[in-house]
Amino acid sequence: MEERVETMDDYKQELEASFKKAEEGDVLTGTVIGIDDDQITVDLQSYAEGIIKKEHFSNNPDCVLKDEVQKGDEVTATVIKADDGRGHVLLSKKEANDMAAWERMEKCLEDKSAIEVKVDGVVKGGVVAYVDGIRGFIPASKLDVSYVEHLEDWLGKELSVQAVTVDREAKKLVLSARDLAFARRQEERKKKIAACEVGAVLEGVVETIQNYGAFVKLDNGVTGLLHVSQISDKRIKSPAAVLSEGQKVTVKITAVKDGRVSLSMKALLDVSEPEEAGSHGDYVEEGRAFTSLGSLLKGIKLD
Repeated sequence: MEERVETMDDYKQELEASFKKAEEGDVLTGTVIGIDDDQITVDLQSYAEGIIKKEHFSNNPDCVLKDEVQKGDEVTATVIKADDGRGHVLLSKKEANDMAAWERMEKCLEDKSAIEVKVDGVVKGGVVAYVDGIRGFIPASKLDVSYVEHLEDWLGKELSVQAVTVDREAKKLVLSARDLAFARRQEERKKKIAACEVGAVLEGVVETIQNYGAFVKLDNGVTGLLHVSQISDKRIKSPAAVLSEGQKVTVKITAVKDGRVSLSMKALLDVSEPEEAGSHGDYVEEGRAFTSLGSLLKGIKLD
């Protein structure tokens, strides 16, 4: 059998590739072949080797390259200089990432989809979280349902957020966790209310007092209304005459309707309950003190 003789045609593809030059603005994909503290080296195959310096890798100044990539990983980056003077193509993964990331953020803003982020820093008036390398700002007023004062407590926390401002030209990204947090709490509250049974007797703490009644947070996490007419079997001038905020009470669930829980202390009142000598009806169980209605109403002037 005659031995085949190689010709220049056999190397045509390789020869054409060797003359291929990268142009600024090209988006290239290569394989990571080296990782240092301040740069990574990328095999671009048809081109010269690529270099991505740390400042061109991510917008996050605290990123650690060895934690972000491994040898063998594929990366896509934009050519920012065809020759760095040492025969390498200078690349920016940050620039390529930014283009795709801003497009993603614009889409998230349009469809109001949720984004998972981690709080990376605390700044004046809010916190910072990075989304695909883009720096996002979350105002303190949009971190939770209510305004957050101690921002340091949120450092490192993972949040579900939505984009509320996306300005690619100004490189401005504002995020909010408030609406999603509110929706989540509402859903949790619905589940807890659905589990409330009419007739159940529970312990709770008086949260706020109004002229028409008191709001009591029950041990199951649900807040219900204790109407002024359900505090006593006698008429009282105001709930504040009998109750105080932070006071522990025992109540009965009398109704669950339209997402509201109605409570009653009057339904538990036993007017025939005997009073032991030296006692004013205070009841203590396992170190937790609760005040009886008889003791509460004693000395209160009733209409």
